[in-house]
Formats: sequence, structure tokens, C-alpha cells
Amino acid sequence: MTSIVTSTATERHHVPKRSGKPDPTAHLSAEQVAELGRELDALRQEVLDSRGSADAAYIRRVITVQRTLELSSRMVLLFSRFPPAWVAGTLGLSVAKIIENMEIGHNVMHGQWDWMRDPKIHSQVWEWDHASPADLWKRSHNQTHHTYTNVLGRDNDLGYGIMRVDEDQRWVPMYLGQPLWNFVNACFFQYGIAAYDLELGKQLNGRSDDPERFRRDAKAVLAKIGRQARKDYLVHPALSGPSFFSTVAANATANLVRNLWSHAVIMCGHFPAGVETFAKESVEGETRGEWYLRQMIGSANIEGSRAMHVLTGNLSHQIEHHLFPDLPSNRYGQIAPRIRDICERYGLSYTTGSLPRQVASAWGQVIALSLPNDFSVTKAARSLTTRAIRSSGIVSRYRNRKVSLVER
Repeated sequence: MTSIVTSTATERHHVPKRSGKPDPTAHLSAEQVAELGRELDALRQEVLDSRGSADAAYIRRVITVQRTLELSSRMVLLFSRFPPAWVAGTLGLSVAKIIENMEIGHNVMHGQWDWMRDPKIHSQVWEWDHASPADLWKRSHNQTHHTYTNVLGRDNDLGYGIMRVDEDQRWVPMYLGQPLWNFVNACFFQYGIAAYDLELGKQLNGRSDDPERFRRDAKAVLAKIGRQARKDYLVHPALSGPSFFSTVAANATANLVRNLWSHAVIMCGHFPAGVETFAKESVEGETRGEWYLRQMIGSANIEGSRAMHVLTGNLSHQIEHHLFPDLPSNRYGQIAPRIRDICERYGLSYTTGSLPRQVASAWGQVIALSLPNDFSVTKAARSLTTRAIRSSGIVSRYRNRKVSLVER
């Protein structure tokens, strides 16, 4: 069936999912979806118009704190053969690497701070402490993932090509191992992302449409990994003298902690129960309002403290980030209550919960979908994720009331 989604305010057409799941947006008319788009456009413009010195001071302060923390931690690790120094330096370096990747690197490369016209904090020049080169990551993440969020067959972030994350995906025995390789991917997450950005799977399966680009990109990835390895596992440990091997262990541990944390945050934002996926045909003729709808119900938030939000790169506000990926990250918490109110008024889900609940829910999905849809254990695992939904604070997944916006 081909989707014929009208761009006028007269009728909406839907592509039903093979699993038979109901469309959580079916109660909205084309007029309501168009009005939703206008309301969100106005909110985005409001934030753009209010950007100023306080926002610039925020990102500069975060960069200063991160660099100070990294430098001081590396200095402490010069004496890492002493256990207290090892613990303190490793903890500080882990936090510094998390902040650099999440709140700084990810958001700078989204262009969130380009409006400052600061050549040191610009998406075109920033390079992060990560195995995937900035240009390669921006192409796969900014251009592909954020355009086709959770669209089966188009969004490669959806399971990273190695996991089954929706009942509509055909089950094959290979998926039985996905809980194991999801854990392995978490431990080596930056390298998994680099392989994904390279579209390594396509290359291995002989489906690459540009072998020359692949060779060029692979060379860039290997060069980037080499620079990282020299810094973390040769130069810095060498400066530690007799603490060489303990510093190597500290740097490896900090990278592992950063990988596990980043993986958990990404999982919580895209894979918990309550997050919707979409058929490839459903985006044909998609309007601005329908794109917004897909971002809202295809993402999930994490509740927590201000420190936790910073450590997640404010991707704890994943719904807000997917609606407005180029807005300064420090603004997501400010607009979150307004987005939640919009979801309530339009009868849409606002999937949110604490970090432990969202992690448990996402892993429940990974385990349940590693099994065939009709497998009894799958049903049991899915019942656990249903309980997680009920206790996680998901707002109004399905509402019976009609929302009339035509006269607004």
C-alpha cells in the first residue's frame, strides 16, 4: 500500500503497520496536524529570537569546566600507581570524556552554537574525542537519522543494523544473540558508531554504492583511532613514567565508562517501550506537522537532576532535541513543560521516566524482540515492559477525547 499523505488541511492517509498496532495519531485531522506544526514552528522561532549572552556564557563555561577537569585528572593520573590517585583521576577523566562527547561535541556538531560566530565553537571546525570523525558522524547522524527518525529501512540508527527493534521487522535466528552483542556494542560504543557511520554492513554485504567513498572514509576513521590510541595509550602513559601501565588502565577504564554511559543514554532516548517506529512508506509526502509528530512519538525522555541532564548532553530531553536539533541544548529543559502540554492537548504520548526505568524498559525491548513475535517468552518479556510503561510516567498514550483546533 502506498501512502498518499496530503499537504492540505482536508484529509490524512495512514499506512497500517503489519503488526496491527494502532496509529497513535489517527485521532488527529489534517487541520490539527497543520496547526501543531505552526505551534511548534512558533516555539522554535521564539527560542531562536531569544538566544543571547547567557547562552553563549553557558557553553563557554561548560567547555572551560570540561577542559579543566580533563587536564587536572590527567595530572593526577601521572601518579596513578597509587590507588587513591588512580581512582580520583579515572573518575574525573571519565566525567570529562562524557561531557566532551555528550554536552559539547554532539551539540556543537549539530550547529547549536553556530549563531555565536565563534570560530572555536563551530560545527564546521569542531573535532571530538571519538573514533568517528566529525564529518562522517554529521553525515550519518544529522542528515540521515534526524530526517528519518525511527523509519524502518531508512533510519540506520534504529538498531544500528544489528538489532531487531520492532515487531514489524522479520525475525531471523541471528537476532537470538542481540542481547549479547548489544552489551558488547555498549562496551565498544564509539567503535560501533564509527563502523555504523562507515556503513560497514553494506560494504561487507556488497551493497555499497560508492566503494571509493568507503575507502576514503575508512582511512579517516583508522587515522582518527590511531590519534586517539596514541594520546590515551602511549603519550599520556609515557608521561606518567613508572605509572605507565596503571595510566593505560585508567584511560581504558575512562573510555569504557564513557562508552557505557553514551550507549545507555542513546538507548533510553530511542528504544524504551512507548516509542513508536514507522513504515518506510509512511513518510511519502510527509508534511512539516507530520514530521514533528514523528519526532514527538518516536523519542523518549529521561527524568533527573540538572547534573544528569548535563551529563547526557541534555539528550535526557530527547523529544525536545528531536523536534529542534539545532536549538541550544541548555534550552531544552526550559521548553520541555510546554512540549509536554502540547502533547496532552493533542492527545499524544510524552514518553518519559527515570534513568533506571528507561534503561530497564529499553533492555526489555531488546530481549523481547530477540525472539519471534509469537514466542511465549516474548509475551512475558513484553508484559514486563508494559509494567515499565505504567510506572515510568508516560503521558496519555491514547486519548479518547477529540481535540478541536480548527477555530484556533
